[in-house]
Amino acid sequence: MELLLNFLDHLKNGQNYQVPVYSHEIYDIVPDQTQTIQAADFVIVEGINVFQNPQNERLYITDFFDFSIYVDAEVENIEKWYLDRFGKLLDLARQDSKNYYHRFTKEPVEDVMKMARNIWKSINLVNLKDYIEPTRNRAELILHKAHNHEIDEIYLKK
Repeated sequence: MELLLNFLDHLKNGQNYQVPVYSHEIYDIVPDQTQTIQAADFVIVEGINVFQNPQNERLYITDFFDFSIYVDAEVENIEKWYLDRFGKLLDLARQDSKNYYHRFTKEPVEDVMKMARNIWKSINLVNLKDYIEPTRNRAELILHKAHNHEIDEIYLKK
């Protein structure tokens, strides 16, 4: 959280900031690779922990936000989107032996997708229910997405 707070502090003060580059292909930060984020009038901060309020902290990530949005959806849709994305990552990994997901391309698809469903149930769903959904009401705007990713409901705090 400290790195994210430093990043936001620099941007809020009109300063550029170097950040590490994350790759889904290696499932990690790319060694020795950064990108410069330039101060801008609008910065979108996305992540599962942006509404978290750590205990005993004097400064919260949300202190840097002028406006906050929570994107919501039915759990069944989120699971389907996760599994669809997992399948697409597998397809991309078939041609790249350095890709994190390549190791799974040697296994039967049914077994790999069963593993993905288990990851969803034991990790992602737990995080959603225990840590992400409880922060929903901290947002000023809640956008609800339908199964086709269209926004079907909008809630704005007064």
